[in-house]
Amino acid sequence: MKSLKLRPFVPSGEDYPLAVRFYEDMGFEKMFTSDELTIFRMDETEFHLQNYQNAEFQMNYMLELCVQDLDAWWSHLQNAVIGKYGVKAKPPEIQPYGRRAIHLLDPAGVLWHFTEV
Repeated sequence: MKSLKLRPFVPSGEDYPLAVRFYEDMGFEKMFTSDELTIFRMDETEFHLQNYQNAEFQMNYMLELCVQDLDAWWSHLQNAVIGKYGVKAKPPEIQPYGRRAIHLLDPAGVLWHFTEV
């Protein structure tokens, strides 16, 4: 038995078009889009942005994106999405579990952990 890929479904929050633009500006490529779902990809990373709002779920949903150059990602996020969308983010810092990480809340309140591999 072999697992090939995990593609999470991420809630968009109340403004689905805004969420789509946010992830495009973050650097993800749209592979498919409709009024209900957009499939995004960057390299081998894929996820489904679902036109769905549930505040309690969104505020408790977290994803980890493992990247090669965390400092380059921090610079990119500052230039491409943080100021433009008014989202909250914490710069790279060592976490208690030993990895450097950026924490970013998307417009719906989903918490993204960017970690260096």
